[in-house]
Amino acid sequence: MKTFFKSNIAKIAALLLLGVLSFCWAAPFMTQPEIYQRSIDSLQAKQETVLELTAASTAASAAITLLPGDTATPIADKLADLSGYFLIVLCAIFLEKYLLTITAGAAFRLLFPLACLLLIAYVFRGRKLFAMLAVKLICFGVAIMLIIPASVYVSDTIENTYSASINAAIENAKTTVKEAEAAESAASGQEETTGLSGLLSKVTDGISKAAAETVGRFKQVLNNLIEALAVMLVTSCLIPILVILFFLWLVKLITGVSIQLPGRGSAGKVHPLTSPDDCGEAD
Repeated sequence: MKTFFKSNIAKIAALLLLGVLSFCWAAPFMTQPEIYQRSIDSLQAKQETVLELTAASTAASAAITLLPGDTATPIADKLADLSGYFLIVLCAIFLEKYLLTITAGAAFRLLFPLACLLLIAYVFRGRKLFAMLAVKLICFGVAIMLIIPASVYVSDTIENTYSASINAAIENAKTTVKEAEAAESAASGQEETTGLSGLLSKVTDGISKAAAETVGRFKQVLNNLIEALAVMLVTSCLIPILVILFFLWLVKLITGVSIQLPGRGSAGKVHPLTSPDDCGEAD
C-alpha cells in the first residue's frame, strides 16, 4: 500500500487539484459575461433587429387599416400575425444568451470535477471503465460549452449576407407607414373642406386609385418582412438546433455514447432484468 501511494500520490494530488480549480476558480471565471462579450454583442444586435421588425410589422398592420374599404384587411391580418413569429425568434435569442454562461457553469462545476474523481478511481482500482467515463464527461463538457458560440458564429455568417435586405425591409416598412398616415391626413383635410359627398365621389368601388397603389406597397412590405422572418428563423432557431445535433453526433463519434430520446417503441417492453414469469408472479 505504501508503495502504491508513493508511486501514485502525485497523480492523485494533481487530479484533486484540477477538480478543485475547476470548481472554485475556472467555473466563476468562465461564467463571467465578459468572456462571451462578442457573442453577447452579436445576440444583442440580433435582438434589436427583431424588435425593429416586430415594431415595423405592427405599425404597418395598424397603418393599413386606415385605408378605405376592406380590401387591405387580409394584408393587415398577415402583418399582425408576423409579430407572434418574431416573438418566437426573440425567445430563442434570450435562451441563447442565458445558455452561454449556464453551459460553462455546468461543465466546470459538475462535469470536469466529476471526471477528475473518476480518474482518481481509475488510479485506485485500475478499471478502464472509470477512465472511459471520465473521457466521455470531458468531451461532453467541452461540446456543450462550444454549442452556443459556434451557433452564433454560423448565424452571423449567414446574417451578414442578408443584413442589407433586412435593413431595407425595415426602412421600407417605416416609409410606407409614414406615407399611408400622410395620405390619410390629407384625405381627412379634403373631407373637411369639400364635404363627405365630395370625397365619396372620388372613390371607385370602395377604394381610390391612390389607396390601391398603397395596398400594393403594403404587399411588398409584407413580402419583405416575411423574407426577413425566414432569415431570422433560420439563424436563431434552425442553426442552433443543427449545431446541437452536430455536437451530439461528434460526442457519439468520439466517445461511443448514443444519446436517444424515448420513443413509443419502448412502451410495453419488459425490463431486461425482469422475466415474464416474474411479472406474472407479481400480479
